[in-house]
Amino acid sequence: MNRKIQEAYLEKLDISYSYRLAKRMEEIRSNLLLGYRTAGSEAELKTGEMLAEEMRRLGFPKVWKDRISVDAWEFKKAQIRFTDVDGKEVKAALGAYQTNFVTDGEKPYTVVYVGKGTEKDYQGLDVKGKIVLADINQRDEWWINYPVYQAYLKGAAALLAVQTGGYGEVDESTLNAQDIAGPPEAAAFSISGKDAGKLKKVLEKEKETQIFLDIDTRVERDRYTYNIIGEIPGRHPERKILLSAHYDSYFDGFQDDNTAISMMLGIGKALMESGYQPENSILFCAMAAEEWGVADSQFDWSTGAYEQVFTIHPEWRGSVIADLNFELPALAHGTRARIRSTYEYVHFLENFLEELPELTHAYPEETRITAPIETWSDDFSIAIAGIPSMVNDFTGGSFMETNYHSQFDNDSYYDEDVYRMHHELFGLLLMAIDKTAVVPLDFGKLLEKAAGKLDKEWCTRAGGDTEKFLEALKETGELAETVYRDIEQKNEKYSRYLEEGNVQAADEIFLAERDTEKRLLLAFQQEQDAFVRIDWYGNVLFPHEILQENLELLSGAAKNLQKGNLSAAFRKMYQVDNNAYAFLFEEEVHRHFTDYVLHQPPERLKWGNGRIVGHENLFDIVKSLLNKRENRIEDCQAETELLLEAVERQKTLLKTEIDKMTEQVLSIQELLRGCLS
Repeated sequence: MNRKIQEAYLEKLDISYSYRLAKRMEEIRSNLLLGYRTAGSEAELKTGEMLAEEMRRLGFPKVWKDRISVDAWEFKKAQIRFTDVDGKEVKAALGAYQTNFVTDGEKPYTVVYVGKGTEKDYQGLDVKGKIVLADINQRDEWWINYPVYQAYLKGAAALLAVQTGGYGEVDESTLNAQDIAGPPEAAAFSISGKDAGKLKKVLEKEKETQIFLDIDTRVERDRYTYNIIGEIPGRHPERKILLSAHYDSYFDGFQDDNTAISMMLGIGKALMESGYQPENSILFCAMAAEEWGVADSQFDWSTGAYEQVFTIHPEWRGSVIADLNFELPALAHGTRARIRSTYEYVHFLENFLEELPELTHAYPEETRITAPIETWSDDFSIAIAGIPSMVNDFTGGSFMETNYHSQFDNDSYYDEDVYRMHHELFGLLLMAIDKTAVVPLDFGKLLEKAAGKLDKEWCTRAGGDTEKFLEALKETGELAETVYRDIEQKNEKYSRYLEEGNVQAADEIFLAERDTEKRLLLAFQQEQDAFVRIDWYGNVLFPHEILQENLELLSGAAKNLQKGNLSAAFRKMYQVDNNAYAFLFEEEVHRHFTDYVLHQPPERLKWGNGRIVGHENLFDIVKSLLNKRENRIEDCQAETELLLEAVERQKTLLKTEIDKMTEQVLSIQELLRGCLS
């Protein structure tokens, strides 16, 4: 790439502008004390208007708003008052989850401590109409929706959750909030460890005590909000590159995701001020409703991004060649920066890093590429729509366990060098992608990974044509390597012509490769449909990975029971799908959070629709075995047979998935062959 163009962009970067804009976003809030800009709230709508106006002020040639459907959440206040063991009055703010609870002024309640809020913790307790206080560690134990719904079924008015680990570990006064992934009528709030400690001391003496709550949090289904888009048109307006970040937040959201929004606009500002003329239209999309946007769904985050690419602009599939998504870019995540990407962009990104000029020194180790992308940010929704995506990797380091989603998400972790480096890195990456004539997708790494994750023994035992699948992967992988070498050569020639000012020669290459790009993007879409699945905890896996793991666990548990080793069998069943919760909560809790994944319409499941494969409900088996252990009954033959039946079902599914993937690989192979003709 032309170094003068790079230098002009780097010279125009104004990191102080980005910082100031991130701070400005904190000023618009739903809760005057704590912040919050939540899906469909007045604060989110006002922030969207502010960002649209800022895009116009910066000089974006085109600015518009796309209206998207969401379930809205307005959280205005949540305060608690009680008397501690020393007779002193305690007043404190509470954090909130996306649930309904309105007191219309201060109202008295009785509060009861329920340990971790599992089914057993309620034995001997009457909590009807009361507030329950529960300990929670969402990173290491279970998500909050399970104990909250358990409390609701027991008749509790609401649950107060205190983080005991996993998140919010920065300070005893920390309030923490995540997506609730449950029904709005099951109300929940976050109380700090400091205030919960005072309340627990009272409850140790009195078992129950009175508290006063003043709360206003409301969820309204079927509302709307807006994604905000600024565009810099390119010479080829039909071909686009997308930049994205989200502007909704918990608390002030300085890192998550104010700094990402302001970095995105800072990149656009520097591009325009440097006089950069893009080849392709560049879209800067401020996404709403990333943290939460649909009620009572396991897949309740990334709603704005999903709606943008699946509902509002499905035509972006096939015309947008890359999405650069940003999350928490103004603090250090570990010892090196990473770009987390779909497999197909890894080759291009690794070559890009090798040719980079010297950037701001912000990390002790060099930048690396990692794959695949994860479900935790908007790039996943965008990728499964058929748009190859990447994000600055943001899950390393301690921030996620300390300040993340708390009132301490502020500029105390702000690192200007890291922030500048990300401005530099992704601005230059954008320009490198812009100088391609053909989307630089290499399917070889994906196919190699898929082959490496295949358990030949289980595939053969399931009746799958193992050799046909592996041969299809191998042949298509070799073809993908040939296609990518050809793409590299054409893109290098195209970029060189542009650098030399020979636009006519560059355009001849560009026009000649439209069919090739169409085939590559269609192959990417087919690969996303066939190969991308998630487990019940949101991890991105291949279909056969999930089924093979279930087969190992189920067959192993059956063998353990045959040998009388109940503990070992329990450990394996605990890891199958969402059956860990069968050990802890009553049947209705387990049923609700199983059925709402398997039996809701696609518009409620969003990006999770069809991504869960092969669920086995072991609730009855688990409860039966727990009862037998308690009553010292050794005969587990019936449960063993049920597990073996589950093994057969999983084998049938594995064969079906292997057959479907083989068919898709052969289809992708034909698309790639067409790229060489």
